[in-house]
Amino acid sequence: MTKALTLTHQVAQQLTRDIGDGIYPVGTKLPSGKDLAIRFGVSQSVIREVTERLRAHGLIDSRQGAGCTVTARTQSGGFRVPSALGNDRADLSAVYELRLDLEGASAALAAARRTTADIEALESILKSLADNLYTPESAVELDIAFHVAIAHATHNRYYVDLLQYLNLQIRQAVQTARTHSLTRERLPDDVHREHVLIFEAICAGDPLAARAAATSHLQNAAARLNLVIPDRDTFRETLSGGLTSPFAH
Repeated sequence: MTKALTLTHQVAQQLTRDIGDGIYPVGTKLPSGKDLAIRFGVSQSVIREVTERLRAHGLIDSRQGAGCTVTARTQSGGFRVPSALGNDRADLSAVYELRLDLEGASAALAAARRTTADIEALESILKSLADNLYTPESAVELDIAFHVAIAHATHNRYYVDLLQYLNLQIRQAVQTARTHSLTRERLPDDVHREHVLIFEAICAGDPLAARAAATSHLQNAAARLNLVIPDRDTFRETLSGGLTSPFAH
């Protein structure tokens, strides 16, 4: 486990205890990210990962510009994915496989439903990303913001909620991918072109092209991390070739 992940785990544990002990009662807000970073002596990037973990565990709710509000004293027992994916490549591959369907569908819906405001938001993020391709921390935040903005453009809040639920895992994957890309000449530019292709398909209102571009981007991202994703095309061909569904009877 990396030092950053260890710090994230330590701070998350302490805040979980604080919430459980009633130091931060249900309905109240946590201190700002800046104040928490000062308290624990960590970066605001670590605090962002911590709050994403607490949100995934059902302890807090966060809205942009509104801070983090405590919603429960004990962790939710519902669906979870691992919080430290770097320790298990099979889990990371599985999350990428999930993202292929989730974000492929998200991009397709965004292409069908995007508004002028959605396009302007995506364009602004892409411009900032282009200016920060070789600034790792900024690039990670903007990369994630781009995918979240696509989810917002679906105008289906549950795409946004599910993507935010996976935000810690996605952040770890993006951070790993961005760090790796800096070791290879011009790779960040290649990644940016993949984002641009998704944006152009959404702008054109072409759901099929948007889904294909998003899926291709994620497949390439997984390949750059040497992750093995099952051959989905072969799977689909098998199904279309007459495989009997177990639910057909």
